[in-house]
Amino acid sequence: MSDYEILDDRFRKLTIGHAKLERLWTGSRWAEGPVYVPAARHLLWSDIPNDRLLRYDEDDGSVSVFETHCNNQNGHTLDREGRVVACEHGGRCVSRLEHDGRWRRLVGTVGGKRLNSPNDVVVKSDGTIWFTDPVYGIDSNYEGMIAEPEIGGSQVYRFDEATGEVDAVITDLVQPNGLAFSPDENILYLSDTGASHVQGLPRAIKTYDVAENGRSLRSRGTLAECEAGFFDGFRVDRGGNIWASSADAVRVYAPDGTLIGRILVPEIVSNLCFGGPKRNRLYITAQTSLYSIYVNAHPAGVGPVAGHISH
Repeated sequence: MSDYEILDDRFRKLTIGHAKLERLWTGSRWAEGPVYVPAARHLLWSDIPNDRLLRYDEDDGSVSVFETHCNNQNGHTLDREGRVVACEHGGRCVSRLEHDGRWRRLVGTVGGKRLNSPNDVVVKSDGTIWFTDPVYGIDSNYEGMIAEPEIGGSQVYRFDEATGEVDAVITDLVQPNGLAFSPDENILYLSDTGASHVQGLPRAIKTYDVAENGRSLRSRGTLAECEAGFFDGFRVDRGGNIWASSADAVRVYAPDGTLIGRILVPEIVSNLCFGGPKRNRLYITAQTSLYSIYVNAHPAGVGPVAGHISH
């Protein structure tokens, strides 16, 4: 029996019929923020309440602690040099793991005020870093440290390391969360989880047009609404399809917003990413566990080209 639920023939082309969902490891309190590191052939992900990063070794299947006392890191991505960029709840900043193995704080304040608790992050092809800053990491001592917000709102920011500029590009949402660009980077997708704090708000993925100068956004509407929990983290494949987390599955949407299929997962899905040497292995963080399933899709942006992949 397949772990895929085909709702549209467009999804069938993205699946491998006999591929099964695998639980690779369990033991987290809240698994989040997976990032695949090609140079190391491993996956890193966060166990936020336990304040640690975990590592899955793709060659031997082992899991180990990569780092403890990591400032309750949440979302991760890679920059254009293959360095891990992290959102820190505890540090209330965006940081980067440099080539020498040390974490470097990139941005922690805006206008002299501390960020709330950066949640998810993506690096655009021009090197700018875009991240969300809701208050989940300062709401309690479970996933960070309880504190009063200094900024007075939860924004989406664009950080240009070359100039040091930090600009708020979305300011009208209660709790912005996961984010990703379309393959051509003309659209930014953003999950709105404000219903966690204000009853009745939509649980949706919003869409924004990126201005020609790449510095600002214009709202274009809602891609989809979630009827099972929230959309948290998500990724976009090379065909522009959105692979999104929810309470019971990875939900896959075509660029036109049609729900074309689901991958059923027995725990609340928090986030996901593409990995493996061919980038066709979907890694899924879900509540206490790490899962994976092979798919017939590949991530937008950096990845292997067709042909032989050397080791």
